[in-house]
Amino acid sequence: MIQSPHPRTSFMSNADISIWQVDAFTSKPFGGNPAAICILPEFPSDEWMQNLAGEMNLSETAFLVRESDRSTYQLRWFTPNVEVDLCGHATLASAHVLWEQGLVAKGSEIRFQTRSGELVCSQSDRGITLDFPALDCSLVDDEKLSSDLKSAFGITKATVYQTAFDLMMVVQSGESVMELRPNYQALKDIPTRGVIVTSQDDRDGIDFVSRFFAPRCGIDEDPVTGSAHCCLAPYWSKRLGINPLVGHQASRRGGMVRCEVDDARVLLTGDAVTVLEGRLMISLADLRGERDKT
Repeated sequence: MIQSPHPRTSFMSNADISIWQVDAFTSKPFGGNPAAICILPEFPSDEWMQNLAGEMNLSETAFLVRESDRSTYQLRWFTPNVEVDLCGHATLASAHVLWEQGLVAKGSEIRFQTRSGELVCSQSDRGITLDFPALDCSLVDDEKLSSDLKSAFGITKATVYQTAFDLMMVVQSGESVMELRPNYQALKDIPTRGVIVTSQDDRDGIDFVSRFFAPRCGIDEDPVTGSAHCCLAPYWSKRLGINPLVGHQASRRGGMVRCEVDDARVLLTGDAVTVLEGRLMISLADLRGERDKT
């Protein structure tokens, strides 16, 4: 667990805790992938954060704690069921909130300290750019695993790869990706965080299409998955011989991710829009798990 090095007194000392809901990888409300963003003076217990993520019931809830440098934050991500090591859309949404609320000066880089190392976000007229690690993939040689995965999607032809966090299945066409109707119960039995399904796309302005399924983490289908593009971008850049490139995640909400592969890094660019701002009616004593004894 990442611990804050700072004392418990802060700019939020006795105030209610603010929380925002942001749609990431979209410029319009109700598109892209929604994330909840909660800025705290310190990290509470894992149980508290997991409970709040379950209460928000979004694919990810991000928790931020500022370090002494005003543009550096510790960042953790929780699905409704588990903490995850990397999340793109909630990182983009976190940066958006920090700039929008004036907590970091617009145009300044934001550095997030995470379980996947330091992640840097920058802002330009093109949108918000995430500097993430590029992830390799390798062919899966477990025939039973490949067979079980294809069976869960009701298909017979696909190439299955293992990535750092997920399985990736490359199918024959973009239409095949968009028409998939997976058996979510069967997918829960597959030993992986999630499953990426992808294909080349021939539509104008789009190079590849994908979808992402993670029922084991409490997310049947994720609307737009930034972390999945850490392996999608290098894979399709090498296979198609192009860089930069554009990916479309073909969920019901949908979203576009502009990708650029830079050696061992992937630059993911997208937009974000705040759709909700509220307050948690929880005191900091409750946040720390303390009880009012008076």
